[in-house]
Amino acid sequence: MTDADPGPLIRLYGLTGGRARPPGEAFDLVAIVTTITTPIEPSGLNPEQHAMLAICREPTPVADVAAQLGLPLNITRVLLGDLRREGLVDIAAPQPVDETIDERTYRDVLHGIRRL
Repeated sequence: MTDADPGPLIRLYGLTGGRARPPGEAFDLVAIVTTITTPIEPSGLNPEQHAMLAICREPTPVADVAAQLGLPLNITRVLLGDLRREGLVDIAAPQPVDETIDERTYRDVLHGIRRL
């Protein structure tokens, strides 16, 4: 046996209350998270969730939220799911590229580059 400190694992377990899946509708790691509102009074949110609300003021993929906070992806998903349930964030699937930029836009960019 080793005397390894299980502190970080226990803390992560505590952040999610032992849950491994986010509440509500499933979302993947490229889903875009956007803060809808932030609580005026300190609520039952933990520091990580407050940081998530700050990060997601600009639309941010789930994977980027996890990376910025240094949290495992499954922990991030659970915490974001809790924020969604509270109505604090919106979590949406990213739009497919073909719906966000049409062929005309690509042509216009190409013509602009050629003019340079």
